[in-house]
Amino acid sequence: MGSVTSSMAAKFAFFPPNPPSYKITQDEVTKRLSMTDVPQRENVDVLKLPTRRGQEIVAIYVRNPLASLTVLYSHGNAADLGQMYELFAELSAHLRVNLMGYDYSGYGQSSGKPSEHNTYADIEAAYKCLEDQYGAKEEDIILYGQSVGSGPTLDLAARLPNLRAVVLHSAILSGLRVMYPVKRTYWFDIYKNIDKMPLVNCPVLIIHGTSDEVVDCSHGKHLWELCKEKYEPLWLKGGSHCNLELYPDYIRHLRKFIATVEKSPVLRNSSRRSTDRSETSRRSTDCSEPSRRSTDRREKSRSSVDRSEKSRKSTDRRDKSRTSVDRSEKSRNSIDRPDKSRNSIDWHEKSRNSVDRYDKSRKSTDQFDKGRTSIDRMERTKAG
Repeated sequence: MGSVTSSMAAKFAFFPPNPPSYKITQDEVTKRLSMTDVPQRENVDVLKLPTRRGQEIVAIYVRNPLASLTVLYSHGNAADLGQMYELFAELSAHLRVNLMGYDYSGYGQSSGKPSEHNTYADIEAAYKCLEDQYGAKEEDIILYGQSVGSGPTLDLAARLPNLRAVVLHSAILSGLRVMYPVKRTYWFDIYKNIDKMPLVNCPVLIIHGTSDEVVDCSHGKHLWELCKEKYEPLWLKGGSHCNLELYPDYIRHLRKFIATVEKSPVLRNSSRRSTDRSETSRRSTDCSEPSRRSTDRREKSRSSVDRSEKSRKSTDRRDKSRTSVDRSEKSRNSIDRPDKSRNSIDWHEKSRNSVDRYDKSRKSTDQFDKGRTSIDRMERTKAG
C-alpha cells in the first residue's frame, strides 16, 4: 500500500514538459554549450553536471557583475530550463544576484527519470558546482524552491548550517498532503517538508497565493509557523499556483528580502550543528529517518514535563511527612534538586509558543511555589 501510494504521489509531483522546450548544442571550436530556442546571452553559462546517482543534468548560471549573493533556484513540476530562462535572467538583473537554475533528472535535456531522491542528488550537484566552479561560499548562497522544488530545497537547507537564506514559493507541506488532509507523516510520503522546516536555521521568506488551486495556501502558512527565523511572508491576494511572478509585490518583496539578508551579518551560526556530522550519517534527511509524527511530536515532550510536575508534587508530600532533623536536612537537599530540574523545565517551557501551554505551566509552577512555602513554614516551626 505504501509503495503504491508513494508511486501515485510521485506521478502527481512530476510533469516534465514533453517534448522539452529546448535542445543543447556545442560549439566545435570553443566547446561552449548553448541552449536552442532561447535568446543567447554572454553572461549565461550552460552546463552539464554529473550527479551521485549516475545522471547528467543540465544547469544554467546567470552572472551579475554587481552580485554579492547567489540564488540556487529549484523550479516547479511542469517547467524546464527553456521555459524558466527569461525569468532567471530577469531575476538576476532585478535582484542583483548570480543565479543558477537546473533541470531535474528526466526534465529538459537532463538524463534519467524524475524521482524524489534523484532531485536530492540533482540539487547537490548544482550546489557543488557553485562551490567548486564559481567559488560561491555557503554563507553567500540563497536556496529558492518553487512548488515541488521546495522539496530538494528544504532537504539541502536542513543540512547547511551556514546558509544565507531560503525562499519558498508556493511550497508544499509534503507530497501526500497535497492530495489528502493527513495529520501525520507516513514513511511512504515524499518531500516531507513539514518535518524538515524546523531544521532550517537561516531566514526564510514564504510566498504563496491565497487562491492557489494546486497547493492550498494553508501549506505556506503552516510552513511559516514552523520557521525558526521568520521573515515577513507574502500572501498574494488572488494569486494562483503559477502566476505569482506577475504581481508587482512579488519582485518588490523579494528585492526587500534579498537586501535585508545581504546587509545582515552571518552571526547566527555559532550554535548550529556542523554539516560534517550530518553528512556522515546521511546524504538526504529522508535516507535514515524512521516513520514519525510531524509537529505533533512536541505533545510527547509536554506529557513528559507534566509527569515531572506530578513527580515534584509527590516529592513535596513526602517532605511534609518527615519529622526528624536528619530527614528534614535530606528533604532540603531533595527540594534543591527539584529546583534545578524546575529551572531546566522552565527553560523548555519558555520556548513554547502556545499560550495554552504557557498558562498550564504557570499554574503548575504556582502549585509548586505554594508547596515550597508550606515546607519553609514547617522548617521555621521546627527551628523554633
